[in-house]
Amino acid sequence: MKKISYCLTLAVFSLILVAEPSFSAESKVGAETQYVFNTLLFLICGFLVMFMAPGFAMLESGMVSSKSVASIATKNIGLFAIAGIMFWLGGYNLAYGIPEGGYIGSFLPWSDASKVDTGYSDGSDWFFQMVFCATTVSIVSGALAERIKIWPFFAFAALLTGLIYPIQMGWQWGGGWLAAAGFSDFAGSTLVHATGGAAALAGAIVLGPRLGRFASKSDKPMPGFANSSIPLATIGVFILWFGWFGFNGGSQLALGTVDDATAIAKIFINTNLAACGGVIANALITRFLTGKTDVIMMLNGCLGGLVAITAEPLAPSPGAAIIIGAIGGAIVVLGSKLLIKLKIDDVVGAIPVHMFAGIWGTLAVPITNADTNFGSQFLGVISILAFVFVVSLVVWKVMALTFGIRISKEAEQKGTDVAEIGVTAYAIRD
Repeated sequence: MKKISYCLTLAVFSLILVAEPSFSAESKVGAETQYVFNTLLFLICGFLVMFMAPGFAMLESGMVSSKSVASIATKNIGLFAIAGIMFWLGGYNLAYGIPEGGYIGSFLPWSDASKVDTGYSDGSDWFFQMVFCATTVSIVSGALAERIKIWPFFAFAALLTGLIYPIQMGWQWGGGWLAAAGFSDFAGSTLVHATGGAAALAGAIVLGPRLGRFASKSDKPMPGFANSSIPLATIGVFILWFGWFGFNGGSQLALGTVDDATAIAKIFINTNLAACGGVIANALITRFLTGKTDVIMMLNGCLGGLVAITAEPLAPSPGAAIIIGAIGGAIVVLGSKLLIKLKIDDVVGAIPVHMFAGIWGTLAVPITNADTNFGSQFLGVISILAFVFVVSLVVWKVMALTFGIRISKEAEQKGTDVAEIGVTAYAIRD
C-alpha cells in the first residue's frame, strides 16, 4: 500500500512538473496587485534614496577639516527637513501640475488623490520624488563648506527645493516642453545631479575660495585643509553606492509585470558596474599621473560613474555600463584639475562629480538608446544648466549683497563649528 501511495504521489508531481500550466503564460497581474507592487517599489526605493542623506553627511564630514564637521552635520539634517516641507508645500505641484508641453505647474500644496487606475499610491510617489529633491540640495552643501553661513545656506536650500529644482524637473519628468522635445534623463544625471552641481558652481563663484586655498603658486591645498576622516568618507561613498540602487531602480516606476522586474534587475547590474568602472579608472589614472593611487579620486570616481549611468541605466550592455562609468570617473579627475586652474574652491569635488559627469552621462544616452538623439539631449542639458546656474547666481549674489553669505576671516580661522554651531565634532584639531 505504501508503495502504491508513493508511486501515485510521484506520478502527480511528475505531471505537475511536465505540464504547462495555463496561469504561467500570463505575465501581468490584476490592477490592484500592480498598484500594491508599484507602491511598494516607490516606498522601498524611496527609503533607499533617503539613506543617501547619511551617505552625503558622512562623505562631506570626512572630506572637510575637523573644525568644520559639526557644521556639515547641521547643514545635512537641516536641508533634508527643508526639502521635505518645501516639496510638500508647492514643489511637487510645480513639477507635476505642469500642462503637457508647458513650462511651470501650480503653486499648490500636495494632496492625495490616490486611485487604482493611477497604478500606485500618490503618497508613495510624493515620497519617492521628495528624496530626489533632497539629494539635489545635498550636492550643494559639501562644495561650499568651511566658509558659508548656515542660515543663508538654509535660505538657498528652501528656494532650490521649493522653486528652482521643481520647475526644471517638470520640464521633463512632469511632461513639460523638454519631454515634448524628446529629451531623456531616466533617473536624473542632469535633472538631479548636474542641477545640484550648477547651483553649487554658482555659489562657489560668489562665495570665493577658503582663506589660503590658492595662496601658493602651485595651487595645492595648504596643510590646514587636511581631510578629517578618510574612513568616514569611504563609508559615506559605500552608503551612497547602496542608495543608488533605489535611485536608479525605482526610476523604472513600476514592478507589476515580468518585464518591469527584469528591467530593474538589469538596472541594478549596470548601476553597480558603472560605479566599479569609475573606481578602477581613477585608480589607474592617478597612479599613472602621480605615481600614487589617490583614494579620494577613487571615491569620487565611484560617484562620477554612478552619476554618469543615471541618465540611462537600462539600455546599455554591462560592458557599455563599465565604459560609461569609467569615462565618468576620468571626467572627475580632469574636472577637478580644471576647477583648480580656475581657482574655484569645491571642498568635496561635488561640481566635477555631479555636474561634469552628469553632463557626460546625459549626452551619452543616444549611444545606447536608439529612441533618443543628440540634439534633444544637448538642448535639455544646456536649457536646464543655464536656468539653474543663472537663477542660482542671482540668488547667491542678492544674499551676498544684503545680509551676507560668508563668515568673517576670524570665524573662518576658528572654524565653522565654533563660529556657526557652537558644538565641536572632535576634541583634537588639525
